[in-house]
Amino acid sequence: MPIPVRGQGLSFMPSQILVIEDDQYIQELIAEFLRSQHYEVEVASDGREGWDKIQQQTYDLVILDIMMPHLDGYTVCRMIREKSDMPIIVLTALGEEKDQLRAFEMQADDYVVKPFSFQVLMKRVEAVLRRTKSTLKQSELLYGGRLRMDADAYKVYVDGQLIDTTTKEFDILNVLLTNTGRIMTRDMLLDKIWGYDYFGDSRIVDAHIKNIRKKLGISVIRTVKGVGYAWENTPAEVEG
Repeated sequence: MPIPVRGQGLSFMPSQILVIEDDQYIQELIAEFLRSQHYEVEVASDGREGWDKIQQQTYDLVILDIMMPHLDGYTVCRMIREKSDMPIIVLTALGEEKDQLRAFEMQADDYVVKPFSFQVLMKRVEAVLRRTKSTLKQSELLYGGRLRMDADAYKVYVDGQLIDTTTKEFDILNVLLTNTGRIMTRDMLLDKIWGYDYFGDSRIVDAHIKNIRKKLGISVIRTVKGVGYAWENTPAEVEG
C-alpha cells in the first residue's frame, strides 16, 4: 500500500511506475532514482514478466525497453494499447528515426535513447504524468458533422457508433473540433496536448492523426502540408 507523501502542504499518493528492463544494472539504477523522487516502483526483467504485472495492476506509467527476451518492447507496447491508454515511455538503444517512428505509431507517449541523463528522464516522467493526469474542463457535447464527442465521458461517436480512442486521441479531436476551420500547427497541438515542456519529436502528432483517421473512417481532418491540421465538417481530401 503506497504511503502518502507530504509536499508543499498537500498530501498526495505517489504515482506507481513499472520499469520493464532486462539489463539488471540499468533497471536497478532507474528504480533507485525514481524511488528517491518518491515514486512507487515495480520492476520486470523481460517483456513476459512485465505483461503479467500489467494484467494484474494498472500503473500510472510504464518505462519500457525494446530489446528484451520472450516479448520485445514493441509487442508489449501493442498489447498494452489493445488494453488501455496507460502512459508509456520507450527506453532503448535503438536511436534511428525508423525505430522512433515505429514506437510513436504504436502510440508510445515518449521515447528516450540510451545512454541517457537521469535528470532528463525524470523531466520526461514528470511531463508525461502531468499530461495524463490533466482533465478536460468542458462538460458540453461537441458536434462535428457525423461525429459527436462527450467531453465529460471522453467518448467519441461516429454516426451514433462508439469509437475506441485513447486519451491523447480524444484530446487532439477536442482541440481540432473546438477550433473548426482553423489551422492548428504541430507545435500548437504539442503545446495544448503534451505541454510546453514536451521534449520529444513533433512527428508524434502525425502518428496520432494517422491513428485517429483510421479509427474514425471519415475524412474530416485536413492536412496542411508543412504546417499542421484543420477540422472541416464537410469531408476533406486526406493527404498522406
